[in-house]
Amino acid sequence: MLAFALPYTLHVLAALVWVGGMFFAWLVLRPATVAALEGPARLRLWVEVFRRFFGWVWLAIAVLAISGIGMLHMRFSGFETAPRYVQLMMGGGIVMFALFLRVQALLLPELRAAVQAEDWPAGAGVLGRIRRMVGINLLLGIAVVAVARARVMF
Repeated sequence: MLAFALPYTLHVLAALVWVGGMFFAWLVLRPATVAALEGPARLRLWVEVFRRFFGWVWLAIAVLAISGIGMLHMRFSGFETAPRYVQLMMGGGIVMFALFLRVQALLLPELRAAVQAEDWPAGAGVLGRIRRMVGINLLLGIAVVAVARARVMF
């Protein structure tokens, strides 16, 4: 059981970083920036926030994948024998990663280009699309945590 404690702890901490970061960005930072900053300053801030946060997200994704696969093999001897809740968590994580990758690879470069060109309306449009994707990912992350927690309770 002690061998399981380390990957489990790392897994939970990585999930907290990713899901908690999205919660903070969506429900605290975004409304504060809207209230305190004009459009150009707000867009510049978000470029910097994403640059810093996405580094942590990549680390969280790596830790989640490594610890999750490790626990899968330690506890269930692989995906085929894992219970449905584990399969749901893995599927949710894959969808979350795909949405994050879309933001990182497609939308963030578009936002950077708009800010660099000082095309504030275009930047605002991209930021709105990023906000929606992060909102979807936040809901997925909460759902994955709920699946994990529901299973632990029974």
